[in-house]
Amino acid sequence: MELSANELSIKPAHPQTLTIRPATKADCPRMMELVNELAVFERAPQEVTVTMEHFIESGFGDNPVWWAWVAEADGHIVGLALYYIRYSTWKGQKMYLEDILVTEAWRRKGIGTLLMEALVEDAKQKGFKGITWQVLDWNESAIKFYERYNVKMDPEWVNVSLDF
Repeated sequence: MELSANELSIKPAHPQTLTIRPATKADCPRMMELVNELAVFERAPQEVTVTMEHFIESGFGDNPVWWAWVAEADGHIVGLALYYIRYSTWKGQKMYLEDILVTEAWRRKGIGTLLMEALVEDAKQKGFKGITWQVLDWNESAIKFYERYNVKMDPEWVNVSLDF
């Protein structure tokens, strides 16, 4: 599979056509809806405080800090995978997967797999040394999904954050 600014179209088992494509500025309102849906699922809806203006500027301004793939079914975004570049002094540039999600009604149809494949191909094409992300320890379905990719899960590290 070759991806850059290309699209990946498949015909899933249901009648809609599904496209995996790079996100555009126009996608941001729907992407934020999905981010809020994820926050509710993760039991932290109050934690989403980013404004739409900041979200758009951060992804599509003069100095973007995030990039994303979206899954679109008949003109409606049903999933996303958003990442940024992380630098490791030991390994070099890696993709950091901030969020990957598929709206509930569209789960278990292979869309998450297609988004993950787009990320992997994108990371390889950009010469990144891998992909890093976090998963909540109680999110068993996500853990099972990630285990299919022969990932390493590291219980040794503790998440640390300093908020302003």
